[in-house]
Amino acid sequence: MLRLTLKTLFVRVRAAAKEATSGGFVARIDGCTMALLFDVNDHIAVLTFNRPESMNAMDPQTYSELTTAWIEVRDNPDIWVAVITGASNPNRPADKQAFCAGADLKAMSQNDGDEGWKFWQTQEGLLLNRGLEVWKPVVAAVNGYCLAGGMTLLFATDIRVASEYAIFGISEVKRGILAGNGGSQRAIRQLPYPMAMEMLLIGDHFSAADALRMGLINKIVPADELMPAAMDYARRLAANPPLAVRAVKELAVRSQYMHIQDGLRLESAVLSVLRQSEDAKEGPLAFAEKRPGVFKGR
Repeated sequence: MLRLTLKTLFVRVRAAAKEATSGGFVARIDGCTMALLFDVNDHIAVLTFNRPESMNAMDPQTYSELTTAWIEVRDNPDIWVAVITGASNPNRPADKQAFCAGADLKAMSQNDGDEGWKFWQTQEGLLLNRGLEVWKPVVAAVNGYCLAGGMTLLFATDIRVASEYAIFGISEVKRGILAGNGGSQRAIRQLPYPMAMEMLLIGDHFSAADALRMGLINKIVPADELMPAAMDYARRLAANPPLAVRAVKELAVRSQYMHIQDGLRLESAVLSVLRQSEDAKEGPLAFAEKRPGVFKGR
């Protein structure tokens, strides 16, 4: 099975990366079409949806590979930051590309539907936006249509850069269903109430300019500058002490769901642990010596 092969591949290339002077690797399987490409260099993992002929819509294979990839991002100590984007289709113009158009409805409709027992399989097939806790920062490079499941994934990222041609939308309600995997939960937490409800209840598409105006994304750039802009964010994130970055992300995310007094108490506890790290000692020392810090994630 591809998922098992992908897991084996990650083990193999992770070991090889430790011996390589570049410190990077590329996850590929010869003779097999990968629904998701996975590259790592300089502590930055780049995940790329690789179904451009289908607007990078997610079929069962893609979901399986995403689960494996996010677990690798979470568990690989050599990965400090992740970037996710969509592969371009050379047969489409720049304004018709896709980041991810959500689930591949045709492929998903081929399931037999007799899976009611899986309602209680709450830890199966975890994703970044469905139950998996990844405290490493994730940058989204939105190169085109970001719809349905693509949008719910976007809500689970931390920094978002979009091309001028990006189009956004949560359209599940138009199909008689709802935006699962956190769509109905995160939209209302990340956007002003009337904007979130318009998005969820009407399901219309909206432009990158609208997304920037409502605070959904950080910036808009020309299409040919998208990946450089996303990688600039990733490099700046990777330059910071990784344990401190993860601590800040976890505290910020958890603060949305807890009382302020509980959050302050957790903040104090995490800080006391963080101060024991080598990086916490290196930071002030580097500042005093007027040099860049050399952080190791320890």
